[in-house]
Amino acid sequence: MWTRCPFSDCLQSFEVSAELEFTSMDCPTCRRKFSVRSLARHLEIDKHSAIHKQRGTDSISFLESGKHPGKFVAVLEEIRSLWNVGSMFRSADGAGFSHLFLVGISGYPPRKEIAKTSLGAEDHVNWTYSGNSVDVLSSLKNMGYQIVALEKVENSKSLTECLNTNLLQAPLCLIVGSEVKGIYAESLNASDIVVELPMRGFKESLNVAVAFGIAAYAISEKLPS
Repeated sequence: MWTRCPFSDCLQSFEVSAELEFTSMDCPTCRRKFSVRSLARHLEIDKHSAIHKQRGTDSISFLESGKHPGKFVAVLEEIRSLWNVGSMFRSADGAGFSHLFLVGISGYPPRKEIAKTSLGAEDHVNWTYSGNSVDVLSSLKNMGYQIVALEKVENSKSLTECLNTNLLQAPLCLIVGSEVKGIYAESLNASDIVVELPMRGFKESLNVAVAFGIAAYAISEKLPS
């Protein structure tokens, strides 16, 4: 299987074992860690990126324009379910998140499936699209955003504990990722802190839209706009 480094200043293509798909590895050229995706997947996403550049809904163009996205924003990385995307638009609107950066295979408006669960929230929460997260996160960091990943990993911390001990600050970007594969390695490495929600039952995770809603409201309540 062929893959490609996701960093825009590298983009080196090389062959790897198909068994490595969605695992993390270091790029042999730039030596930065990333999660492996097939080159075919990258090329398909490139088509979506080109469409959004033409439409003026490209994330990087938006960020380079100098417009400020708002105090609370979120990166939705690889959210395949359109119903989940719609639900997160609705939660973002309610919690006061002003901009969603839709990444990779994440669905984007206008889609009837998104509208069904968003109930029109996609008309009130700004959004843009990007093929991957790394350039978006780099731009947001340069604008002073704290990058917060919502993921249960070895070094993740309780979201409540982080809020109660003032480890989180605004402006803030919350990242959520695929329910199956999680947030990509390069996005986790770009994060300032990784937070988790406590799971007190048998299951190890919540539906991504539910988790996003809980985290978004907790953040906006503790760090009011």
